Amino acid sequence: MDEDKKRFVEEEALKILDNLQENSAAIWGKMNAQQMVEHMKGFFDVSTQKLKFDLVTPEEQLPAYKAFLLSDKAFRENTAAPLSVIGPDTLPVHYANLEVAKEKLRKSILEFKNQFSETKDLTTLHPVFGWLNYDEWILLHYKHLQHHLKQFSLLS
Repeated sequence: MDEDKKRFVEEEALKILDNLQENSAAIWGKMNAQQMVEHMKGFFDVSTQKLKFDLVTPEEQLPAYKAFLLSDKAFRENTAAPLSVIGPDTLPVHYANLEVAKEKLRKSILEFKNQFSETKDLTTLHPVFGWLNYDEWILLHYKHLQHHLKQFSLLS
C-alpha cells in the first residue's frame, strides 16, 4: 500500500477541493465544478457498491487495464467514461450547490474508508477495471482524483 496515495485519497484531495468555486473553469472537458465533484462522489459510490454497473470491458482486456492501474501512468485529458456507464449527455447535478456536493463527496470517501477497513478482503466491481480490492481502489481513486483536480487547475 502506498501510504502517500492513501492519504491523498482519504484526506488531502478534500483539502485541495476547498479551493474549488462554483465558477471555477475546467481547462478541458464538459463538466462544470459541481458536476465534477458529483462525478467523483459517484466514483466512490461505485467502489462501495452504492452504485452498480455491469462490467463493460471484455474479460480478455482486463489484464491490460489492470496493468495501467498498477502503473504510474495518469489518465489522459478528455478521457471519457463509457457511455453505458455515464450516458450520452453531460452529467446532471443532484445537489443544491457545490458546497453540498463537496460534503456528499466527503461522506462517500468516509464510507469507502470504513467499508474496506471493516472487511479487509473485500473486492468490488468497477465497470471498466473489473474486481478491485482496497489497494487497487486507492490507486484508481488516486488517478481519478488527480485527473479531475488537474482538469480544474487545482494541481499542476
